[in-house]
Amino acid sequence: MTTQALILAAGRGDRMRPLTDQTPKPLLRVHGKALIVWHLESLARAGVTDVVINTAWLEEQFPAALGDGRAFGLRISWSHEGARFGGALETAGGIATALPLLRDAPFWLVAGDVFMPGFDFPAADAQCFAASSALAHIYLVPNPPHNPKGDFGISPHGLALPRADEQFTYSTLGLYRPGLFLDTPAGKKAALAPVLRHAMDSELVTAALYSGPWTDVGTPERLAELNTTR
Repeated sequence: MTTQALILAAGRGDRMRPLTDQTPKPLLRVHGKALIVWHLESLARAGVTDVVINTAWLEEQFPAALGDGRAFGLRISWSHEGARFGGALETAGGIATALPLLRDAPFWLVAGDVFMPGFDFPAADAQCFAASSALAHIYLVPNPPHNPKGDFGISPHGLALPRADEQFTYSTLGLYRPGLFLDTPAGKKAALAPVLRHAMDSELVTAALYSGPWTDVGTPERLAELNTTR
């Protein structure tokens, strides 16, 4: 069982302004609960015990809101990029910087600003990944209107493809091994997509299509729509 996770929560959320002028995007509420709390509760139900959260924008609000994790049955550790480096390090840079807080073992990764209430972090997927030689297993979703061309494809054998005739959108959620980030320096800005594409070229990334509810809460309008539907 994969018992550790990293939640990415460092971004500024410019497209969500003015809501994010005073509140970090992962702490915005959907149906009365902070976005990031939906993930924390799902991870705890799945048997995850240790969660690392990286922060930068308004990062002092996160420990105040979430504490040490005991309220969720978790242990939360913090990678405060704002205090250490003066700002967010982008996705891969944030992961590489947070790795010392994780054990040298597979971990779940998810962005704190996506809403996936039906995803249960399945143990069977984690077991398959642990038994494989892949460096990452990512979940793709049908393309939303704001990303019509998608990001990656899936081969008939379940490999993630950097380019394909039919592409899907990266959900921000996946299983990862620390080894994927051996060449990504800690404390430096770096994007995740090039790291994934490089590994895909060596057939070291697998993928699955997730068809459950998923929203990239990237605009005030999307947040408002979520809060008016069930």
